[in-house]
This record gives sequence, structure tokens and C-alpha cells, in this order.
Amino acid sequence: MFPCVLKAVDVVFSVSSASRCVGRYCSRRAPPRRLLRVAQALDGSEVGSSVTVQGWVRSVRSQKDHLFVHVNDGSSLQPLQIVASSELSDSLLTFGSAVEVAGRLKESPSGKQRVELLADRIDVVGGCNTLDFPFKTKERHGLEYLRQYPHLRCRTNVFSSLLRIRSVAAAAVHSHFTENGFVQIHTPVITSNDCEGAGELFQVEVRSFKIKSKNNGTKEPDQNFFSVPAFLTVSGQLHLEVMSGAFSRVFTFGPTFRAENSQSRRHLAEFYMVEAELAFTRSLEDLTAVMEDLFRSVTERVLTQCPEDVDLFHQRVSPGHRVGTARVQYDVLGITYTEAIDILNRSSHQFSFPTTWGCDLQTEHEKFLVRHCGDVPVFVTDYPYDLKPFYARDNRDRPQHTAAAVDLLVPGVGELCGGSLREDRLDLLTARLAQYLDLRRFGSAPHGGFGMGFERYLQCILGVDNIKDVVPFPRFSHSCLL
Repeated sequence: MFPCVLKAVDVVFSVSSASRCVGRYCSRRAPPRRLLRVAQALDGSEVGSSVTVQGWVRSVRSQKDHLFVHVNDGSSLQPLQIVASSELSDSLLTFGSAVEVAGRLKESPSGKQRVELLADRIDVVGGCNTLDFPFKTKERHGLEYLRQYPHLRCRTNVFSSLLRIRSVAAAAVHSHFTENGFVQIHTPVITSNDCEGAGELFQVEVRSFKIKSKNNGTKEPDQNFFSVPAFLTVSGQLHLEVMSGAFSRVFTFGPTFRAENSQSRRHLAEFYMVEAELAFTRSLEDLTAVMEDLFRSVTERVLTQCPEDVDLFHQRVSPGHRVGTARVQYDVLGITYTEAIDILNRSSHQFSFPTTWGCDLQTEHEKFLVRHCGDVPVFVTDYPYDLKPFYARDNRDRPQHTAAAVDLLVPGVGELCGGSLREDRLDLLTARLAQYLDLRRFGSAPHGGFGMGFERYLQCILGVDNIKDVVPFPRFSHSCLL
């Protein structure tokens, strides 16, 4: 029935003239219809072609002789307009229903869209009960309202835009690092270390199965499945430090977990972190250059590939938001912690937390510093030594005693990245802690690294106030829906 002829590296299939065409849209009287994404259809390159599109109905408008349907499949902010005879109308063809439409792409006579699909068939694949559906056509729903429906909010314009931006930003992070010679390391999600010493970890325990004993009985399993206490990771830094002993530039990008009992706009129990470690690094300028390049590169790609989606946020969610609107051409400033405290102390602003040298900078302090510097990203360096972890490099400056640590503060968010040079001097580490000694004893090199909260980055460029609105399925205290 289907004899084939192999010729060099090509495979040619010939079909008997007596055979019937195979495929839903293939017949001897009609050519096969190419399946297109909505974004492909909208670019105009297939005008005149017979195609099929699949997606969900965003609006239906019926006139005496014609039916106008907007369909989107998530590939574009803009829907594709379907024009059909009113005879193709169906009671199941409603807002939210899933459809498959076959027809011919043509240039649109209207200035509102470039092309439209003249349909000769509309199949309702899945109906939608509009009475119970929580979203209504032509109605804008606030982000807080959408948060109640984590399983459905991806159907809305604003959240589908967020997810496209998030996808492009994630790909841009990987591209930036690989193009600059970094090796990606898949660091463990389950770990026996508490990298940051915060004491707010999720412990991993065995709960649900029995272990057979030698006498064919059962016994409760050891709760320490790994023979030592294990936790969900708060950071991949320790594992990156291990790898930086063999690769001079490494990074990881994955989920991290904090058991903070907080309902604030800034905290999630599960979020994504971008972390990098650089060997043979002797100054904070080496770190800040990588942090700044990462921020600029990823933002530039998001603006280039998702201009309509970003504009939707800047127009409807955060009007007047500046970050990400001018192709990231602003300067990034740098101040020391001591200079930051001087700025805060000289201001007339009434802070909830006092500002004295040695205090930890709070979110209100960080946001004020960014505004004071002209609403541009600001590096704050050389923090008090006692504020930073033991592995931060001691500047050995007196009387202030600071560490070679840096935070990147950005508009609307505060701290976006935090990093430090690592203490590589074995004698100093020996005096403080037995941990890390083998890493320093065998071929140690000066190194440093940083971490960037991915959700906070998205908040920064889009102007989103609540971190729960930039993650597909937010996990936080007393909430683990879906």
C-alpha cells in the first residue's frame, strides 16, 4: 500500500492512486491543512494557506450572517480572529471553550488585526460552563482575585503574559551563562547541610511505608532515610563551591525552599534561585560585573522577545514602572554599607527600624536607597563582618571590620542578588570552623559567588508588588493549593 524508495539519505514515500488519503484533514479533493500556532498565524507569512488552529475561545460575537470568534493558544498575547458563517454557530461555542478551527488565512480588512482565519469548520473539543467559570469575557480581574484560582489563572491575559515572560527569562539565564563559559551544575534538592544557617528548613522524613524485617514482619522505617537528617535545600552554594574546585565558572538554576511562617508579599516557601560561583576571583568588582551583565542580558532578551507582554504589565498592572522600559541603558551605581548608613541617617524619613552602623538593612531601607540614587540598581558593598556568614571573606579592616560582601538593590523590590568573596585562607577558617577545611586544604583558589531570586527579578522588571503573582503555583505558609 505504501511502497517506499530509499535514495541516498532521502526517504521518498509513494502512494497508490487507488489508495485513500490518510489523516483527518486529507482527502483527494482538499489538500492537507497545516496545524499552526496562533503566533505563527498572526505573523502573516501563511496568508492564503489552508490551515488548522487549536486553542481556547476568548470572545464570541454573533451577527446576522457572520460569526466572529477570538481564539488563543497561549503562544501570543493577541488572539486570532475567526470569521465564519453563522451556520457554524454552536451552543457549546462559548467563552472558555476549547476549539479546533479549519479554514483559510487571509489579510484582514480591519486595522485591528493583520490577518484573520476564514473558517469552514469549527469543532468544539471541550465546552465551558460560563455560569460557573470564574472569569468573564471583557472583564479585567485583579491579581489578588486571580490568586484564588491557581488552576485557571493561566487562561487570563495577564497571567499568560507572565508565564511567557518567565519562560523567556529562564531560557535567557541559561543562554547568558553558557555563552560566557559557565558550566551548569544540577545541585541536589535534598541535602544534609543548612547552607545559610537560618534554621528555617523543611526536613525530609519517611512516613508512608513499612520495611520488612528478617522474620517476615514489618517495622517502622528509620525516619532518617539517609542515616543523617536531610532537608530541602535553601541554596546550592556549597555544592557549587565544590565544583568550583574543578571548573572555574559554574552556575545552578533550580528550586530552593524556606520554612518561613510568613504571609508577606516578599516570601514564598518554594522559589527559584539563580546561583553562580567563580574561581580565581580576588575582588568584588569581578562579582558585580557578572551580576550586572546577567541582569542586563536577561532583561534585554525579555524586552526583545516579549514586548507586548511586558507592555501589558507596565500599562495595566504597574503604570509608570520604569525598569525594563528603556532597553536597560541606565547606569548601575555602587556605594559601601557605611555610605548607605550615612544616607539613611541624614534623611528626614521616619523608618520603622533604626539605622545605626552594624544594623541589617531592612526592605524599607533598601527601597529608600534605590529611590535616593535615582531609581536605578545599586550595589551595596562591604557589610559589617558580623552580619555575614562565616565563609564571607574578612576585609581585615579596623576598627569597622567588614566583609567582602555585596547586595544588588533594585527598584520596587530591594535586594535582588546577594554574594560575597569566599574566605579561602585556611588559617582564618581553622580558627572559626572545622567545616570547609578539606575544600580549602586541597587546591584552594580565591573564589566568590552570588545568588539571585528569580521571582524577585520578575517582580523588578514587571513592577509586580506581590511575589505570589509571578510564580505559577505559589507555595507559602498555610497554602499549598493544587
